[in-house]
Formats: sequence, structure tokens, C-alpha cells
Amino acid sequence: MKRKTISVLLTLALAATTVLAGCGGDDTSKEPDASTSAEGTDQSSDEDAAGEEAQADVNEDGTVNNPEAVEVDKDKLVFWSLFSGGDGGFMDQIISDYNGGNPTKQVQSIMLVWADYYTKLQTAVAAKKGPDIGVSHASSLPELVEQGVVQPLDDYLDELGVDLSSMYSESSLEAVTFDDSIYAIPLDTHAEIMYFNKDILDEAGVELNDKGQLSIASEEDFYAICDKIKAVIPDGGSVISLTSNGDDPYRVWWASYFQMGGTPLVSEDGSEVTLDKDIGVKAAEFVKGLYDKGYVAEGIDDHQQFFQSGKAGIYIGGTWGTGALEKTENLNFGAMPYPQMFDKNACWADSHTLILPTKDSRSDEDSKAAVEFMMGASKDGGITWAGSGQIPASNDARESQEYLDMPYRSSYMEALDSAILPSKVSTFNAMKSGMIDSLNLLWSGDADAAGAIDDLYDELDTNLP
Repeated sequence: MKRKTISVLLTLALAATTVLAGCGGDDTSKEPDASTSAEGTDQSSDEDAAGEEAQADVNEDGTVNNPEAVEVDKDKLVFWSLFSGGDGGFMDQIISDYNGGNPTKQVQSIMLVWADYYTKLQTAVAAKKGPDIGVSHASSLPELVEQGVVQPLDDYLDELGVDLSSMYSESSLEAVTFDDSIYAIPLDTHAEIMYFNKDILDEAGVELNDKGQLSIASEEDFYAICDKIKAVIPDGGSVISLTSNGDDPYRVWWASYFQMGGTPLVSEDGSEVTLDKDIGVKAAEFVKGLYDKGYVAEGIDDHQQFFQSGKAGIYIGGTWGTGALEKTENLNFGAMPYPQMFDKNACWADSHTLILPTKDSRSDEDSKAAVEFMMGASKDGGITWAGSGQIPASNDARESQEYLDMPYRSSYMEALDSAILPSKVSTFNAMKSGMIDSLNLLWSGDADAAGAIDDLYDELDTNLP
């Protein structure tokens, strides 16, 4: 993989910094507690005005719009987190437990707005203002490695006497390895799975198997269950809770494509598109059929909330929904891996990993302490993290009786065996955005399956590294 240096991006990144600082209402060149205005004057504000400005930079959910303006403890490692949803509390607990265990160096977490996270991370690292620890999806890691945003961990792991091969699966380690170097510590696998409303299934006369799951071994099995649910779903409900655009139907298409025997979308070296168009069309037609058969109601904006309302028999969503679902009153539900309906077992998946952002000002001792935290969060914090619904990457956590006894989680642990993670190419996120746009035209009725897949193919080709 060709690797760009951070300096290549510096001009663009600094420009982006200026824009972000303006949007955030703070001058990021000043210390967090400095009382200068966004316009760059040196006139001090009174305490009330300063308080209002600081408050304006923090959202109701605790996320921070301008992380560089947050006052940090110089004696702690700074961790930028993107866990702003229901899983944020579980990561906070991991950090609290770690800090309470007399570590080499304690950790201070700053929670960023998810939509801005990667832009702000790349910009901050380029401007030499990045955090000590960060998070990356496995799908974003190739880009961060190529840009020089993250450092390899091998030397620090050697100093700590850590052998990752005994702690994580081969596939988890492969996802974080580039040019024979480790660039991240696996935290989890989050996969697309299937949830179901037991009360609705009972009303529809759908029986669960001896595992307490739906018996689905073919496309026809799935349709038969959907038809039974459709017969009892009242107006305003839906057989399947699924949005009609964006990531959600794309992930169902992804699973269907690979279950039908689809080849990788691009070659391993990222040099050419290897998508099987014919299978891509068949998978797209299957997903479009879910809408055309009336299994998916129109106007579902948030398919998790819709399922939580008790209006849907089936919810196809990510493992991260489990924690929220089990806290929902009067929701009698179950969970299972995404079912195999075609020739092979496959489902969409990605992974959260912990990274060491490039930071010249961080000492080797602090870098080692940061890696120490990353290992502790993943290994020792694995059970806590499983509470969010994610499948922990740590072998010890996954194999523990404590995890196996957790409600719902062990029901879909087998999703690991069928998980298909995105291709390890630096431009995958651009590819994904284009693929989703192409498929959205099909779901909306503005294109046929063949046309949508032609567009999808072109998006892959256009965005080859």
C-alpha cells in the first residue's frame, strides 16, 4: 500500500481546521479556557458569556463540537470517542474501571459527534493537535493508515510482552494488519442480525425452533413467515422494520449478494472491480421484492424505534441495538444471526478498533501507556462492552461463562462465522457512499435493478485507489 505522509494533507487540513473553528464558535488556536472571541480579538468576555460559549459547544447528548477546545488534564491521556449512542455509557464505564485500577496513566474521554468524527480526527492529526487514543471502524482504517493518521503498535506491544495471536481471531487481526504491522487493537465485531417480536409471531402462528429462533433455511421459508406476519399486522405496522434508503437496505443487499455466491467487490490489492454484476442484480431484486411484496411499510425513518414501538414483527438491524431493545418496556423480543436464505452463510459486518493517532509531542512512555489502555479496554473491558450488544473481539470475553449467560448476546454470536467485512481499500468509504446512492434509486423506484447495479459498478470503478 502506498502511504501518504501527513504533510501532503496539511494545507487542506489546516483550511478545514479554520472552517471547523468558525462553525464551532471557538478559536482552536487558544487554550480551552482562553477568553478570546471567535473573531480573534483579544477582548475578554465576562464569566457569563464565557460560560454560554462553552455550553454552546456541547450538545445535549454530551458530544462535543470542537474537541480541541475542551480543557484537558495534562496528566491524562486524551481519548477521542465516537460512541455517542447507547454504547457511549458502556465505554464510559470501561474508562472508569480502568482509571480506578491504578494504571500507568489515566484516560480522559472526549465524545465527538459521530458525523464529524473522522474529519476532525484527520484535521487534528494533520495540525499536530490530535488525541492520544482514538477509535476507527475497520472499514476506515485503510484510509487512516495510508494518510499516516495512525501509528503502528508493534514496538509497544513487544515492550508490553503482548502476543495478540492468542487473544483475537485470525480474521480480527487480519483486519488491523497492514504491511505486516499492527495498526489497531480489535474491540468488537458489529454485525447485521435479525430481531423478532415474540408476541406478534405468536399471534401469527409462527413457532420458534429449539434455539428459540426463527427456522429460516431458504428464501421461501422467509417469505412464508413474512406472509403469516402480514396477515395479523394492523394498519400502521410493518412485517419488517427497515428504512427505504441509506445503510439499512444496503446491508441487506450486501448479505444477499454474498449469500448468493458473490465475489469480493474489488480485488485484494484494490486495482480492479471484481463485483459479479449478475449476482448483484439478483441480490438487488431480492431486496426490492421485500418492498414490492408489502413486507416493509412506507415512511419508516428509524427502523429501531419503529420496532421498539411494537409495530413490526421483524427488525433487521445491527447488534448495537440490543442494549436499547432490552430496556424497552413491554417489548418481548428475541435475536438471532442474520439467516442464511441462499447458497452461503453471510452477513454484513464491521468492527470498532482502538488506534494510536500520530502525535509527535507524545512521548514513547505515553504511547506505551496508551496501548496499555487499548489492550485493557478490549480484553478486560470486553464483558462490559458486550453489554452494548456488540460482539467482543477478545477471545477470553467471548468464551467466558459471564458472556454466554448474558441475555440475547450469545444467541447471535454465531454471526462471527458469517461476517463479511468491507474490502481493505483506502477509498472504501467513498465506494460505499456511491453504492448506497445507486441502490437508493432502486428502492425509490427511480431505477431498475440492472441500472442500479451498473451505477454501483461505476461507483466502485471511479473510486479505486
